[in-house]
Amino acid sequence: MASDSDADRKIQLRVSNRKAYVWDVEDIATLRAKHHICGVLTGTLPHLSQQNVFLGVPLVLLPEEVVLLVEKQLAVLIDDPSAHQPASAEALARWNTEREESAKRQIAIAEAERASEKAAKLSTSEEAIRKRKEREAKRAAAARAKALAEGLPVEDLSASTSNLLIDESRRPSTPSKSAPLTFNVTIPASSSDIEWYNPEAHAYSTLESARAAGVWDYPTTSFERAKCRVFQDLWEKGHFMGGGIKFGGDFLVYPGDPLRYHSHFVATVIESPTAPLTPMEVVAHGRLGTATKKSHLFCEWDERKQEVTYFSVEWAGFG
Repeated sequence: MASDSDADRKIQLRVSNRKAYVWDVEDIATLRAKHHICGVLTGTLPHLSQQNVFLGVPLVLLPEEVVLLVEKQLAVLIDDPSAHQPASAEALARWNTEREESAKRQIAIAEAERASEKAAKLSTSEEAIRKRKEREAKRAAAARAKALAEGLPVEDLSASTSNLLIDESRRPSTPSKSAPLTFNVTIPASSSDIEWYNPEAHAYSTLESARAAGVWDYPTTSFERAKCRVFQDLWEKGHFMGGGIKFGGDFLVYPGDPLRYHSHFVATVIESPTAPLTPMEVVAHGRLGTATKKSHLFCEWDERKQEVTYFSVEWAGFG
């Protein structure tokens, strides 16, 4: 169960080249379940690095998602390149020693488990040999009884049976080629475990401080500011959002988690009430939205009134 300090902890968004990444799996789950922020997984899986169907950490956030989280005081920006400070020789030696000790502990545990499995297999093989001898003895007794019933001499049969059992017991076991012992060792790869990684010294809790430090500069134009305000308004209404470039818009608007629901709207942001919008754009967006089984949502941001106006367009097919 998470403590109060864990519940109040802000999510660390590690920024590199003007992109914000989330590396902690628990933070990714919190963003999705609690804050309705999905992002996009972009990392490959360790054992399936040549495929791009199933992806893993890190999670890359839309710039509008980053602005929202920081303004709502849910996350802080970390200048990740600067947080990785040069390591001293002593720190590197301690880190290498700890890594070797961890590997030795894991190998010792694996060897103990393998020895236990080997002992269990040996016990099983001895039980199998005992049962095989019992079966041979039963067969010999059945053959003796059959010989007595048919009036045949029993001495030769007893001698051959005893010789067979002696030969079986003296038969040398087949030598098996022992495969070289291999162990899987887990090496911690998180920067949080490295003593020369200091994110707290390079954390920014506001967009203004991150912009002054040259870490984050979004939004800079009126259109980018309009996108942030529209994203925030839809988020406050309880929607999930994703990138809408594949459907000819700025965002995809979902009524719930995208893993459970299809998007209902393709949202296009209009930066101001005076921004031009041609009839051709209205028709194109309407038909494209209908072709993808969605309605197209025009989201107009009014800087003076600080509000968003929505217009939904759907192709009716009249005429």
